[in-house]
Amino acid sequence: MAVEAQGAEEGGLVFHPMDQFIVKPLFGGSEVGMFTITNVTLWMFLAVLAVVALMVLGTSRRAIIPSRTQSVGELAYGFVYKMVEDVAGKDALAFFPYIMTLFMFIVFANFLGLIPMSFTTTSHFAVTVVLALLVFVTVTVVGFVKNGSKFLGLFWVASAPLALRPVLAVIEVISYFVRPVSHSIRLAGNLMAGHAVIKVFAGFAAIAVVSPISVVAITAMYGLEILVSFIQAYVFTILTCVYLKDALHPSH
Repeated sequence: MAVEAQGAEEGGLVFHPMDQFIVKPLFGGSEVGMFTITNVTLWMFLAVLAVVALMVLGTSRRAIIPSRTQSVGELAYGFVYKMVEDVAGKDALAFFPYIMTLFMFIVFANFLGLIPMSFTTTSHFAVTVVLALLVFVTVTVVGFVKNGSKFLGLFWVASAPLALRPVLAVIEVISYFVRPVSHSIRLAGNLMAGHAVIKVFAGFAAIAVVSPISVVAITAMYGLEILVSFIQAYVFTILTCVYLKDALHPSH
């Protein structure tokens, strides 16, 4: 209570919800350089390790009667495979390994971030922007390699009245180059907001008067964040499939 009083007197928060997103070096010093191993590096590595454990080690036996781990791996495989086939078409299945890797990494990064005292790597724009830019560059290169100059047909709405086509073309070009921004902000923003709210309720839980309410609220928010973690990975992946479809079939 003395700490709370001191914080109130100083006019600041007793707890700081955004502190959980601070990037910190794991070894020595406080400065973060290009090759510094940080908490982001650690939890990204753990996410990759979890994906390998599930999809490689968990399915290595390929038993006719699958174990629980193999069943989860097979369900994830079938879920993403059907998503790619249904959204982008059968000719997009060549990119299934990339999309599957993207989905599994985001899912595990999101879920690992729900562990107390962990770090949510996908709440940082530095991570999600890289993922979004990789998708953007891949889709653009595929579009030009497969279709050549016909890929520019993506920006020309042939079904619209002729007078409106130049205006719509400008809008289509702008919306195309905005894709990496919306793609990355949607993922990072949702996770950051959810974790910040949980942290706020956790801070209020220390106050005896509202403690029961805070515990209920934290439980509800935590359950919601589990759902959001999966949904955001799904949204990021299905948008990747939509963009890939545009690259493979650019004509309106």
